[in-house]
Amino acid sequence: MTNAKKSVALLDYGSGNLHSAKRALARTGADVEVTSDPKIALAADGLVVPGVGAYAACMAGLLEVKGDRIIGQRLAGARPVLGICVGMQILFERGVEFGVETTGCGEWPGTVDRLDAPVLPHMGWNTVAAPSDSALFAGTDADTRYYFVHSYAAQTWELESDGTFAAPKLTWAQHGGKFLAAVENGPLWATQFHPEKSGDAGAVLLENWVNSL
Repeated sequence: MTNAKKSVALLDYGSGNLHSAKRALARTGADVEVTSDPKIALAADGLVVPGVGAYAACMAGLLEVKGDRIIGQRLAGARPVLGICVGMQILFERGVEFGVETTGCGEWPGTVDRLDAPVLPHMGWNTVAAPSDSALFAGTDADTRYYFVHSYAAQTWELESDGTFAAPKLTWAQHGGKFLAAVENGPLWATQFHPEKSGDAGAVLLENWVNSL
């Protein structure tokens, strides 16, 4: 990390583990501010979009603070964004919960749907299958476990690369079937698990992200 502290805005839209996420990000050496102010969220070196609970409720809260526009404006300028848990899910086109479809931010095509697993929610520690050239998972081992708590996820990847941009790096996990555990797509990264609750392993990932800013 350079001597200058990186500034990270943690988007406050009424959903997310703001205190634990702030503590975990601060441990990386970043200057972290919890905010719903678009100017601060746009100006920061990095923006973190947390999220817990229902997809529809998260989207409603996000729209209220114009979070969808903040995310879109940052990405249009290649400014880094990190989505966590439901903060990852709302990046897709839509989410379906209890038969109700909710429109998401649409940064990625596809649907977030209920996991097809005998036990839900998927709660606890699980391994992931990350690409060997992943920047997010750099310095981690294949048997490293991360903390998940969710019943829904994106289970397919529908964004096709036409050769004009680098293919996204996709990380998968298994619970019942396979689902997306993390995505690295240019300036937009996201994790379905909670790095801020994943101990030392999660700390490595957050430091990797902050170091990439």
